[in-house]
Amino acid sequence: MTLLFQVKILTQNENSKLQAALVSNLKSAVTAAFLMLPESFSEEDLYMQIAGLSYSGDFRMVIGEDRSKVQNIVKPNVPHFQKLYSNILQDCPQVVYKHHLGRLEIDKSPEGQFTQLMALPRTLQQKITSLVDPPGKNRDVEEILLQVAHDPDCGFVVHQGISGIVRSSSIVQSAKTILTAGAKKSVTYSMKKLYKMTKGWLRKTS
Repeated sequence: MTLLFQVKILTQNENSKLQAALVSNLKSAVTAAFLMLPESFSEEDLYMQIAGLSYSGDFRMVIGEDRSKVQNIVKPNVPHFQKLYSNILQDCPQVVYKHHLGRLEIDKSPEGQFTQLMALPRTLQQKITSLVDPPGKNRDVEEILLQVAHDPDCGFVVHQGISGIVRSSSIVQSAKTILTAGAKKSVTYSMKKLYKMTKGWLRKTS
């Protein structure tokens, strides 16, 4: 009985840690999206921005992944996104969440943006810092983020930071695909991806 009880406690602790990590990731995604969106936007705009985070700067999106993929993910799944994010949006002091209208308004003041920047994951903060701070200056992260918060292009800087992180990951993944699948097979795969993406572009322009 004691062993079983200990196992249950361990399982509950692991589940609690996993749940906390999930909530933290969801909050980070919302915060990053807020910084890249205008002052007023729709729920769908928010979810499109969040879903697009993992594709920002993705090398594979440049060489062939269908760019309408994000839209295809979000549009049929808005209720699922609402279930994931509604509590976070309602609890966020910097956003006015008009649930009945499907609209949101975010604090875009330098103070508001600084608060959001300080809430970003450390890795992203460091990436933003490396983009903004000239080599050899070695300023404090907080000082640099305060500068970014006052920059009219704050959202673009955040996007560049995310793109840099995603790009590194996607290039490594593409290289692994080439190495494991073989050159001929990976070229065939890339050609198919280019064809699929071109079809996506044609649908948009027609």
